Amino acid sequence: MPMYEHVYLARPDVSAQQVEDLTNQFKGVIEGLGGKVTKTEYWGLKSLSFRVKKNRKAHYTLLNVEAPPAAITEVERQERINEDVLRFMTIRVEELEEGPSAMMRKAERDERRAGERGDRDRGDRDRGDRGERRRRDEDEAGASVEE
Repeated sequence: MPMYEHVYLARPDVSAQQVEDLTNQFKGVIEGLGGKVTKTEYWGLKSLSFRVKKNRKAHYTLLNVEAPPAAITEVERQERINEDVLRFMTIRVEELEEGPSAMMRKAERDERRAGERGDRDRGDRDRGDRGERRRRDEDEAGASVEE
């Protein structure tokens, strides 16, 4: 049976629960037509590179699917009709990726790096190597008083 990676973008004003309901609806269509969804990932609300139907952000969701082409065609037809879906893309793949997708690995890596940074991110750096600094006008005022 053919394998696909399917990503769809939902409008930003719908809730995460509504996006999950949409995902379950699409899973039901696929399973009803003899396919199965092996993995579902909600990537979250992300900024778009350019405006899509007057929206600057969208909810991203990935589905890894093993299904006949008719099931994918039907899901795409329903996504075209649904007003909450901004865009979708389906790619046929040779094998489905095991474990978390690249987007989820990136999110985990970013969280780990933020934790490692700790206090450095707040901008309270110690510049002890510079010694005492004075403003230029203080130097000029001090020089004129000393003369």
